[in-house]
Amino acid sequence: MSSTTAHGTDDLEQLLEGHRRELGAYAYRMLGSPFEADDAVQETLVRAWKAHGSFEGRSSVRSWLYRIATNVCLDMLDGAQRRARPMDLGPAGTAAGPLGDVLPEVTWIEPVPDAQIAPEAGDPADIVGSRESIKLAFVAALQHLPPKQRAVLILREVLRWQATEVAELLDTSVASVNSALQAPSTARGELSRG
Repeated sequence: MSSTTAHGTDDLEQLLEGHRRELGAYAYRMLGSPFEADDAVQETLVRAWKAHGSFEGRSSVRSWLYRIATNVCLDMLDGAQRRARPMDLGPAGTAAGPLGDVLPEVTWIEPVPDAQIAPEAGDPADIVGSRESIKLAFVAALQHLPPKQRAVLILREVLRWQATEVAELLDTSVASVNSALQAPSTARGELSRG
């Protein structure tokens, strides 16, 4: 990218903002919370803004932004301030056991308004597919996967990236990416080694 002159700054801002919705949808699928997704997108755009001078153009700007967004989401999921998931909030119990205390609403996966992350225009089939992939049940199911495997599933099956693109983004092998989609137990080890 070029230096940030007044005109260049406007161009850079438009370029980055043009990816906000799709990055928001990706971050929401990864994190399960519209608030955390907003934070992740904001952090992604800040990092991209700061690093735009070092962008070499070896990949598309979109791929570069997804790499940053993936790293931000993985950092958030691994971080000390990670949002607790229902399985993290207490010991396992039986169906016959007591339900336990009512948890605050913010501890659960939250829905996101379609208007915040769904494409505004385009092929109606793509819009419907995008909305299906942000439904609460799908996002809740994603949260049970390890973070890197979740990223692989979203990038490959929802966003339709090639295995080579995903492998490059995650700094792993194509075989690891493919195995992440086939065998959840073996994928964990492959992705952590990759």
